[in-house]
Amino acid sequence: MLHRIFPRQFDNTYRGHWLAIWILVPVVLLELVIGTNSIINTRSVAMGADGIPLDRFGDEAATTVISLFVLLGFSRLLLALLSVMALIRYRAMIPFIYLLLLVLQLGSKALLLWHPAIRSIGHNSAAGTTVILVLIAMLLTGFVLSLLGERDPEGR
Repeated sequence: MLHRIFPRQFDNTYRGHWLAIWILVPVVLLELVIGTNSIINTRSVAMGADGIPLDRFGDEAATTVISLFVLLGFSRLLLALLSVMALIRYRAMIPFIYLLLLVLQLGSKALLLWHPAIRSIGHNSAAGTTVILVLIAMLLTGFVLSLLGERDPEGR
């Protein structure tokens, strides 16, 4: 199983279940949209989607939060572009991409439990939480499917 996640070389030979590729496509598209939107509409994403009350912060604090959000959006965009590259050219990387995206989502949830963010009064995060939970379910399903499928030529 570890050989599937960390192959000796990343080539275009994919050995997992074919459905894992098609599950990864909408996940990557969503990550591309989230990353791009966080870069372009940083303030509105921070205030709307994440419910951070920037208008209650001082100018310096609000600018710092916006800077951190744009950097986070950039890192998500880079990870999504790496995922696109895996889908197009380096398909042996797909289980590894699933693992990276799972660590990103689950790690983010864990870190926010450890360091909860201040939310706006009346902010309804149910829609955002539902999207993330569906995303995590898709990632888990795709990860398992990417580890299943035909056997390696070397019998692993």
